[in-house]
Amino acid sequence: MNDELIRRSFHRQVLWRYQTSADALVLNELGLWHGKCRADIAVVNGSLTGYEIKSDQDSLERLGEQVRAYSAVFDRAVVITEKKHRERVRSLLPKWWGIVICHQGRRGGIRFETLRKSQWNKRVEPVAIAQLLWKPEVIAILESLGELSNLTRQRRSVLYERLAEMVELAELRHRVRECLKQRKSWRRLGPLFPSVG
Repeated sequence: MNDELIRRSFHRQVLWRYQTSADALVLNELGLWHGKCRADIAVVNGSLTGYEIKSDQDSLERLGEQVRAYSAVFDRAVVITEKKHRERVRSLLPKWWGIVICHQGRRGGIRFETLRKSQWNKRVEPVAIAQLLWKPEVIAILESLGELSNLTRQRRSVLYERLAEMVELAELRHRVRECLKQRKSWRRLGPLFPSVG
């Protein structure tokens, strides 16, 4: 199996219910920390969930950095992996991360087994969550809160920190999720789930 085959199967078998929901958004390759790290799949609905795929062909060298990036942003996080990495992944992940093992049958079909369910992340970082926003989105939120001092001239990093200071964490999470869902220019998933419906 490779990442793309696992991703397509996971979209069709597990994520189809989010793809057909008017109040959810499913994304591939969501940039975290300004693109320094990418979540393989992100689901945005009443919470923010990230999925990292580690097939048997993948190395786990970058998993530590990916765990830090996911843990800063996502309410829930899950690694989707195969038997080869099962024990190593379990030893590297925080307890709140979920683990899904994928198995390939003789005919090539893939099934997914939940080894450990994800739990709520209690240690997200407000500035990292704010960084999911584009600069015009941050400015619009700050202006709605009464902040009007030359925002367009400020660096993004300053704006993210200001937003994280001004808004309670639950409200920040909500506003960021709504901005992500309302964006019109996301790449379309298209053929990843042609059989949905």
